[in-house]
Amino acid sequence: MTLALLPVPRSVEAVGAGLRIEPGAPLDPRVEIDASLPAEGYTLEIGPGGVRIRAADSNAERYARATLEQLRSQAGSELPGLVVRDWPDFAVRGFMLDVSRDRVPTPATLERLVEILDLLRVNQLQLYTEHTFKYRDHETVWRDASPLSPDDMQWLDGLCRARGIELVANQNCFGHMGRWLKHDAYRPLAEAPDGWRSPDGAQREPSVLAPTRESLEFVLGLVRELIPNFSSRRINVGCDETWELGQGRSQAECEARGRGRVYLDFVLRILEALHGDGCEVQLWGDVLGQHPELIGSLPRERTVALIWGYEAPTDPDSVPPDVLAAMQQLGWPREAWEGFSGRLRPFSESGIPFWLCPGTSSWNSLVGRLPNARANLLDAAESGLSHGASGVLITDWGDNGHLQPLSVSLPPLVYGAAVSWCLESNRGLDLAARLDRYVFDDAAGELGAALEKLGSVYRETGRVTPNASPLHLALVRSASSPLPGWGDVHRSGIERAIDALEEASEAVARARPGCADGEVVKRELIQAARLARHGAWRLARSHELPCPSTRELRDDLSGAIDEQFGCWLERSRPGGLQDSLARLQRALAEYDS
Repeated sequence: MTLALLPVPRSVEAVGAGLRIEPGAPLDPRVEIDASLPAEGYTLEIGPGGVRIRAADSNAERYARATLEQLRSQAGSELPGLVVRDWPDFAVRGFMLDVSRDRVPTPATLERLVEILDLLRVNQLQLYTEHTFKYRDHETVWRDASPLSPDDMQWLDGLCRARGIELVANQNCFGHMGRWLKHDAYRPLAEAPDGWRSPDGAQREPSVLAPTRESLEFVLGLVRELIPNFSSRRINVGCDETWELGQGRSQAECEARGRGRVYLDFVLRILEALHGDGCEVQLWGDVLGQHPELIGSLPRERTVALIWGYEAPTDPDSVPPDVLAAMQQLGWPREAWEGFSGRLRPFSESGIPFWLCPGTSSWNSLVGRLPNARANLLDAAESGLSHGASGVLITDWGDNGHLQPLSVSLPPLVYGAAVSWCLESNRGLDLAARLDRYVFDDAAGELGAALEKLGSVYRETGRVTPNASPLHLALVRSASSPLPGWGDVHRSGIERAIDALEEASEAVARARPGCADGEVVKRELIQAARLARHGAWRLARSHELPCPSTRELRDDLSGAIDEQFGCWLERSRPGGLQDSLARLQRALAEYDS
């Protein structure tokens, strides 16, 4: 028989006669703990005499039992005689969900997510927070965000622990603090309280803390209030994209000692304090990656560098020089185009523990960029194995209003988790079939292929846009995300994109998912495709290609905004909704003007 398992095990060996089973009768495998096996590894043996599991630990036993249930769901009246041997390539296989770009999930959404992570053998979860935790003395910041409360975190922590998943605290502590610094009470902590000028010449609002004693006491107060709500003693303090550092209060110090050194000294003060509290600390590696000579100054114990990269490996010579130059200004060096191999070498040579952090490519896309995500996730697994990374953390961001629904992120999450578990057996994973069988339980077998079609639409228009789909950029023009692109938009490409979106929507409508959130999945995917179609029309309009009239465009987007409101509340709390919709409403206002 042909088996469709998720993840595909490292080794499946046929060994002769199988085991007769009665429909509905419980299986009672013999289980023994074998500490000689790799961590989370197991052996599953099936034969006429029954089922035997040897497991390294409790997680391994649960994974073995899950494999057994997957086999039983396909076997009929007889389980095949098999020996399955399996263990992970990476000790840490994590997922980080952005809950600070407007979308804060409902408890039901979080519970469904944890169920999927358990299926995928993901063993760490982080919720990326900037301003969406209910800190005791900071209501001004979170009041309108529908924040996660201490009770929410403690409930989620227990839910994760029951499934062998470590919930890790996450609070950015240096950059990405704009949601705090926009308030008068916090603006004195800013590096540039009156704003700053970005590399493209635009004036920006403050987003980075000044590297001062007051800022240190402030962020330590936050994380020390946050951490007790978690069983884990790990925390991700972020510290990425400190864009305006050196343009304000630290300017003289940066000129005297160097921007990298000033950055590192503030980070080291955070690390020293949290190490003293008994914590392991994770931080993003992008800023130190620009100052590789300083990486060796990080502590080698209880510190993990997180090396992110979100684009498929690309030959830099294929990228127009003006785009290379613009991306260089945004902190994207030439070698970063080559994938993780161009980013991680200084970290691997330093001896600092590091993880690789690819992405789902769902943000700034509406319906995903699945081919890019697959190549990016595969590159992370390959590079991580060859350079000694101890973990992979898949990231799912929500830039520019988090317009994409959770369902769009599930295909890359499934693929990324599978290749992080065992690269060689999962690199060619039949993703659509696994989605239909295990994630959606789609009796019609439509959703997996529809998601693959939706996720490929961004490539049709002729326009190439790093970190975004041209359909999203046409719909939501964001001054905060100056992404250069290249390539000409073609009428035939626009038509192919629209046809693919409509075909995928029809397939979604035919789907018969048996998962608990099946109807929500269908609704939100059809809505995402509708927004992407409107983006295609706007792209055509901006290039003077055939598209609906202004009146027709206005009516379509108005209806889409109403449906986005309803879809949002199916998955997410109301806080942040109006901020997200405002991006679509700005596009709507263009039709009136």
